[in-house]
Amino acid sequence: MVSGCRGGRGPEGWVSPPGFPVCRSRPVAAAPGVGRRPLPLRLPVSAHSQRPPGGPGSTAQGPWTRLRPAGSESLVVCDVAEDLVEKLRKFRFRKETNNAAIIMKIDKDKRLVVLDEELEGISPDELKDELPERQPRFIVYSYKYQHDDGRVSYPLCFIFSSPVGCKPEQQMMYAGSKNKLVQTAELTKVFEIRNTEDLTEEWLREKLGFFH
Repeated sequence: MVSGCRGGRGPEGWVSPPGFPVCRSRPVAAAPGVGRRPLPLRLPVSAHSQRPPGGPGSTAQGPWTRLRPAGSESLVVCDVAEDLVEKLRKFRFRKETNNAAIIMKIDKDKRLVVLDEELEGISPDELKDELPERQPRFIVYSYKYQHDDGRVSYPLCFIFSSPVGCKPEQQMMYAGSKNKLVQTAELTKVFEIRNTEDLTEEWLREKLGFFH
């Protein structure tokens, strides 16, 4: 930084040209890498990202927090209620040929997936009217599927209803528990809707068409 400028004689005995001031300045440091070793770059470290004092295994206390992947602390995987597991097992081997559905919800306090409603003889368009518009639901649906060649099959579908507008904590809880429920029900045809109005017979037939 310049400490002051004036005309006249300089500090080393030389005289500045007329009209040019003499500037007294501090020595200018050499650029990094020129004549000296560059200083290591030091970044600011917050208290929450510091290592625990004392190294591995130390019991010393300090203002540090173990870092986790973003969103991992919000992921909740709920268990499936035992009576629901048994009901799903029997549903897979049902012999009736009509459409049927098991609607499931999460008991937030117990952290359990539980039965919400069981329906018989219900079409996809009727099923959507049974789903809440602002809350997620899991559905296992047995559908009588008439193929174009005249064959009839009864596929079991897993439908995750996660409407836009649900509370974020609800969506995280349902999304985190979906895979475990799918594995428990032993299903492979897994679909998702973000609007209950999307659940129509045309939509379901289109989805099932990829499997047949």
